[in-house]
Amino acid sequence: MTATYSSLSLVLLGPPGSGKTTQARALADAYQLPLISTREILQAEIEGDTSVGRQIEHGIKRGELVSDRVMSSIILQRLDRRDCRRGFILDGYPRTAGQASLLDGILAELGRTIDRVVLLDLPEEAALERLEATEPAAAIHERFQVWRDHAPALIESYRNRGLLLEVDGGDPETQVREAVMQAVGAPVGA
Repeated sequence: MTATYSSLSLVLLGPPGSGKTTQARALADAYQLPLISTREILQAEIEGDTSVGRQIEHGIKRGELVSDRVMSSIILQRLDRRDCRRGFILDGYPRTAGQASLLDGILAELGRTIDRVVLLDLPEEAALERLEATEPAAAIHERFQVWRDHAPALIESYRNRGLLLEVDGGDPETQVREAVMQAVGAPVGA
């Protein structure tokens, strides 16, 4: 059983292949909140063949993160929409401690804060096994390098703020979902 919230703003973190998007969809359905997937937002920019989309596509092909300036602008526009007034589920942002600080600024501008951050913890070897069937090996390794480079500081910043909830992402999907729902429904620090 999950708690009911009048407002709930969540961030999902985890290495590539940890199941963030799957769990984010389940949370969005359970809490009737919009799922804000940066992957989907960026893909829409690319498919729209906008100048920003072309810049994003070029960087992604090289395994780079989208610049903080571009991501912040995109996230601010999305979080300022009416459907996010009661909260949201963020999947894929922030990816760095710098982006987390920018997100705090964006939310402060909108009069909001992050309520919880869920980390789906999964060893790299297990995540690689999940991804190897669907993605080119070079792209997978680039994504992991970005995670290894930026995740420790990001995770520690949320842990220090008392917002981080850790869930074992290696369990079967339904068990992970139950653990995530329990973590989100529990008081912070429980």
